[in-house]
Amino acid sequence: MDMMPEFRAQLQEYLPDLWRYAYALSRDKNTADDLVQDCAERALRKRDLWQQTGALKPWLMKMLLNLYRNQLRQQSRRPQLVAMDDMHHDPAAADALEQKLALSQTARALQTLPDDQRQALLLVVLGGVSYKQAAEALDVPLGTLMSRIGRARAKLRDLMADTPTADLKGAS
Repeated sequence: MDMMPEFRAQLQEYLPDLWRYAYALSRDKNTADDLVQDCAERALRKRDLWQQTGALKPWLMKMLLNLYRNQLRQQSRRPQLVAMDDMHHDPAAADALEQKLALSQTARALQTLPDDQRQALLLVVLGGVSYKQAAEALDVPLGTLMSRIGRARAKLRDLMADTPTADLKGAS
C-alpha cells in the first residue's frame, strides 16, 4: 500500500511549524525558507527511513535541526558577505518600533542561551512538539530536555528583567 499521499499531506501540514522553527534558529527569512525546502526535499527522499509508528513532526524537526547545524558548520568555514540591498532598512512608525525593540531584545536574549537550551526551548515553544517528542528529536532523555528548558526560561527571565525597555513616546 502506497503511503506517499498521506506522507505528503502530513508533511505539508507541518510546513508552517517547520518554518517558524527554522526562522527562530536562523533569524533570517531566506535562510528559514531554504532550510524548510531542504528539509521537505530530504524528507521526501528519505521517507522510507521514517518509522510510521512514530510521529512525523519530531522526525521532521530533527531533520531540520541537523540541516541547520550542518549549515552552521559550513558557514564557519567561509566568510559571510552581506548584499548592499540588505544593509538599509525602512524607517518604522513609533508603535511598530517599540514592538520591534521588544522582539529584538527577546531575540538577542535567546541568542545568548547555550545552543542546547535554545534549541530545546524553540523546539517546544515554536515547533509545537511535546516534551517527549522534543526529547526524541534531540536524542536526549526527557529529564535532560526539561532541565534545559527550565534553565533557558530562567535565564531569559533574568536577562529580560535586566534589560530596560526604551520609552520611545517621551514624557507628555
